[in-house]
Amino acid sequence: MEPKIAEVAERICSLREIEGFTQEEVAKAMGISLDDYIEIELGRKDLSLSLLYKCAKKLGVDSVELMGGDSPKLTGYVIDRKGDIVPTKEHGGVMYRYLASNFRHKTVKPLLVTAPYIGDQTEQIPLSTHEGQEFDYVLKGRLEFRYGKHTEILNPGDSVFYDSGKEHGLSAPDKGGCKFIAIVIKKEQV
Repeated sequence: MEPKIAEVAERICSLREIEGFTQEEVAKAMGISLDDYIEIELGRKDLSLSLLYKCAKKLGVDSVELMGGDSPKLTGYVIDRKGDIVPTKEHGGVMYRYLASNFRHKTVKPLLVTAPYIGDQTEQIPLSTHEGQEFDYVLKGRLEFRYGKHTEILNPGDSVFYDSGKEHGLSAPDKGGCKFIAIVIKKEQV
């Protein structure tokens, strides 16, 4: 079991027990089978970012708290300096770096996302959903955006804003990969 996955699994299990939820209740809130949820709690299966958000929402915590173990403490403003260590999440080769991770009660989740090239996968881009809306702005490389049956290529300086409750997927179509800013907007704010 990978140490980071084990730590996240332990926090999820502990928070679920503290909040008095059954494994079935959390699995249902996440939209996954009980067997898959048990694998997550045992640290045998990693969570996608959208599942991490759904789990955190059910448990009443910030997703950063599930990842790093600390709850955000700052209000007013927070600065992320280049090179600052902040909790990150890697899933399927994609690295998500949380921005403003120490700011309390965020109404949006800003992320710096680095997506590697993993071959021609237009039809195989993993699709996910999460409540709310999302805004993605390409910084470097090209981003392949799939939304339902539509596929678009975004270049540096391009952006896309969409209802993230519908199946969508993001991928880097070029060997250099892609770096972009993602801002996930919670449903309550929409």
